[in-house]
Amino acid sequence: MRKFFLVLTFFCLTYSHSYSQLPNQNTYLLANIDQYTSYSALWGYTAPDGREYAILGTQVGTSFIDITDSANIHEVDSIKGLNSGWREMKTYSHYAYIVSEATNSGLQIVDLQYLPDSVHLVKTWSYSGYTKTHSIQQSGHYLYLNGGNSAANGGVTVLDVSDPENPVKQGQWTTLYVHDCRVLNDTIWASNIYTGETSIINAQNKSSLDFVRTWRSYPASEVSTHNSDFSPDRKFLYTTNEISSPNGKLNVWNIEDLNNITFIREWQPTGITTAIVHNIEVYGNFAVIAHYRAGIRILDISTPSNPIEVAWYDTYPSSNSASYSGCWGVYKFPSGKIIGSDMSSGLVVIKTTFPLTEISNNSFSGQPSDYSLDQNYPNPFNPSTKISFSLKQNSDVKLKVYNTEGKEVAELLNDKRDGGNYEVVFDAAKYSLSSGSYFYTINISNMNENFTQTKKMFLIK
Repeated sequence: MRKFFLVLTFFCLTYSHSYSQLPNQNTYLLANIDQYTSYSALWGYTAPDGREYAILGTQVGTSFIDITDSANIHEVDSIKGLNSGWREMKTYSHYAYIVSEATNSGLQIVDLQYLPDSVHLVKTWSYSGYTKTHSIQQSGHYLYLNGGNSAANGGVTVLDVSDPENPVKQGQWTTLYVHDCRVLNDTIWASNIYTGETSIINAQNKSSLDFVRTWRSYPASEVSTHNSDFSPDRKFLYTTNEISSPNGKLNVWNIEDLNNITFIREWQPTGITTAIVHNIEVYGNFAVIAHYRAGIRILDISTPSNPIEVAWYDTYPSSNSASYSGCWGVYKFPSGKIIGSDMSSGLVVIKTTFPLTEISNNSFSGQPSDYSLDQNYPNPFNPSTKISFSLKQNSDVKLKVYNTEGKEVAELLNDKRDGGNYEVVFDAAKYSLSSGSYFYTINISNMNENFTQTKKMFLIK
């Protein structure tokens, strides 16, 4: 009986370790928008006026959600698409480009310039033999269609969107099936999901892609390389491996020598050894990861070879099992808001309890202790300059520009913002302003106090 009790105790402890949920760490929920039956990928768009929008894939189309005001996160509009459990999107200029694996879905081109009121489907575009896509990437004025039948064998196809509404097909790489890719310095790093490899492709000539080499991006034979992203110093590559047995993990590679790419280590969420990694996106010294049933995970990668988990929000708290359900995609906005798409519960909007732009070596500096308005930089400027300000708590913020006669010439912000540090770009060319002196004023108000400050700047053409 004692032996049975010990075995049973060990089993229970092991089971509990695998499936128990630690409390959410250093994050808090702003909103959970669940208006559709099921969900897939997401992306973000920051409009010229600074407003932030989540672009969320659903089974029946794409939802556009204004997340600017934390107290009023809401869907603005939606675009219908063919029913599909998979939908991905990227943005360029004021356009969103949407793909799916539904046959005859092509490439949807959506004009975002009418936000915050609505969006407009320009057209669905395709070329001979192309009807569906597995994923899409963007770099500069080029789009990269991966998988599906965008290219022979499900390779990668390059599109030039210099004219955003009229893509021009460029070169293709057709050797292996490309599940997703990351593009840096005209080089494509293609994740080949069926071989567990990553292919490096020279894309300086977009009309004629030049193969460099392929390497196994997981040190085991059971592999399924899903996507990747780079460390800030571009010396390391993080790859995700979407497999259930053994469960997929994040892997760190040294890529300084392309002829000798070396495996450094693997990473798993704190206290979880079962959930499957899905997508990684890097923002400065932070990596934000969609980790299926482990939810949204945030890593400090200021030491790129040794990621340290500093925050998380579990979008799927009922289980940590190795299943392809839960958090699909993640994206971080300039405001510090992070969005995640959970396949069953929709859009999750969170923030961290520390400023993502200021943390270094796992040292939290906390929210600003006061309100402030900084001097614009550069100053003098032509035609654009950056204006920074800080909020110690959630407040209504108005930021306006005036001429020397006191006439308002531009409204840069009129909305609610969470506590944190912000930066707004003022482009004088948009307002047809002449050379001279101008003043910018911030008005901050909440239930407890008001703050106003004005500073002078110079436009020199």
